[in-house]
Amino acid sequence: MNIFVGYIFLGLSLSAPLGPINAAQLDKGLRGGFLHAWAVGLGAVAADIIYMLLVYFGMIHLLAAPFVKAFLWLFGFFVLVYTGVESIRNAGSIPEAQMRGTGTPLSRSFISGFLMSLFNPLSILFWLGIYGSILAKAASEYPMQQLLLYSGAIVLGILLWDVSMAAASSIFRRLLTVRVLKGISVLSGLSLVGFGLYFGVQAARLLLLR
Repeated sequence: MNIFVGYIFLGLSLSAPLGPINAAQLDKGLRGGFLHAWAVGLGAVAADIIYMLLVYFGMIHLLAAPFVKAFLWLFGFFVLVYTGVESIRNAGSIPEAQMRGTGTPLSRSFISGFLMSLFNPLSILFWLGIYGSILAKAASEYPMQQLLLYSGAIVLGILLWDVSMAAASSIFRRLLTVRVLKGISVLSGLSLVGFGLYFGVQAARLLLLR
């Protein structure tokens, strides 16, 4: 039981550092409330599970090819910059969203989180480096059932963090003034653009080094 709880905390700690998903959840929560922020997190978790399966079946190395990595960096650049610019451009619409909710469907928030995580090469490095090493160690010590259980504990930890982020952004939406909400939305957008530019630089380096 202690080991299971430890893997849950591992999932929590891996999700906590500031990144594109956290910034996007904060922005979606300020605009649309809890469900939209959570949908972004669920989309990211869906992409994480895909990478977990790729590591589990030993296929993650196919994504290590320079061309594939450059494509992922480049697509991640477009997704993040587009989302960030939209966040900044629509910062003034927050009061209207507070009054009547957002017209954006939940599926769009889910897809946004899914694409951000799926085309994030840092996700590949994370799952290959951290989960890969955990998988190798656990496979040598535990039977298959426990291996799947502990992998599920990591996902559960990530889901708990997503719920916490969604709840926090929803609370901020209710308690903070409109001016502060606009400022946070702009900062979230700038953060996403910043991550996107970093992805773009990495893509350019890979393409220029070929």
